[in-house]
Amino acid sequence: MPAETNSARSVGRPARLSVEAIIAAADRILAAEGSEKLSIRRLASDLDSAPMALYYHVRDKDELLMHVLESHAKRLPHPDFPDDPRERVTAVAVTLYDMLAERPWIVEVLAGDDLFAPSAMWFVEQMISAAVEYGCTPAEAVHVYRTIWYYIVGNLTVRVNRARRLARAGTPDDQNQAIAELPADIHPRLAAVADRWVELTTRDSHRQALMAIVDGLLPADSCTHDRSQAGQ
Repeated sequence: MPAETNSARSVGRPARLSVEAIIAAADRILAAEGSEKLSIRRLASDLDSAPMALYYHVRDKDELLMHVLESHAKRLPHPDFPDDPRERVTAVAVTLYDMLAERPWIVEVLAGDDLFAPSAMWFVEQMISAAVEYGCTPAEAVHVYRTIWYYIVGNLTVRVNRARRLARAGTPDDQNQAIAELPADIHPRLAAVADRWVELTTRDSHRQALMAIVDGLLPADSCTHDRSQAGQ
């Protein structure tokens, strides 16, 4: 009888696992090691479980990432943004950048451009709505959002990858020396800033950059995007 009882308990969804526990464990791996280190097998090992037990709760890694993204998105604050639509676009962009900078693994996941968290789409809605209020067509407003989004992802991806490379190497960045070794007669402008290259290229200037991008996308009088290109 005891053998039959144990057998019966082994069939079906493991009681000690839950979507919440799986999400929490996945979140820990993502925060500590990034998305590349996350796998169903690795997660099962951390949970002291079998990979097949996790498949009762999540279909695959992509669905797992969706769950974790949504879990974070639901906890994000919803700040009040300026009424002026042009200022609102900038404020939304800066807020989005700052939030993602605190969660670099999310940037890695979203860089694929095929996953998103529904609860975070209010950022996109805010930015597109502000661009439309400014005078853009809906298609132009999407162009505004996408241009800003690509800058944010690109900027943060470079920063994250550089930080991880330096952490692995365990040595100071040698870019200054590499730039200094370039022939000054061929690269005189680079030679002039060689001793400050790392300082200048790693400055946290995303606010100024985002403001400059918005200035280009939303000038004083109208949207710059060609309406024919936007399908209008």
